[in-house]
Amino acid sequence: MDTNYKNHLGRIIKQQRISLPLTLQELAAKSNVSASHLGRIERGERFPSAHILQRIAKPLGFEEDELFTLAGYLSPQSPMVSEQSPAYSGDRLDPYVARILAQEPLEIQRAVIGILAILQSIAKSKS
Repeated sequence: MDTNYKNHLGRIIKQQRISLPLTLQELAAKSNVSASHLGRIERGERFPSAHILQRIAKPLGFEEDELFTLAGYLSPQSPMVSEQSPAYSGDRLDPYVARILAQEPLEIQRAVIGILAILQSIAKSKS
């Protein structure tokens, strides 16, 4: 993972936390993620898993898919699956699907998102 990309996401998370305003300890308490881990994310030393993004989204005032997009798990303004799929909701990954996917290891998350993108491409080519 590119360090600049990690730093960019960390800065967005920190700016949002400060603008609310929330201390690192308050965000940790609300998200059940340790303050030290959150600090490392904000400094760009760690890149958050989808599971961590899921936990911090609501306390920071984000929709899960917004943080997933900022983290590169989802493509901006691009639906992940076809409109016929029950996982499709406008241009967003269904919240249930996002929650289930967030519980998987990062490699699995990327593979599933890749498969969904392929399915979306196939669906578009048939319409």
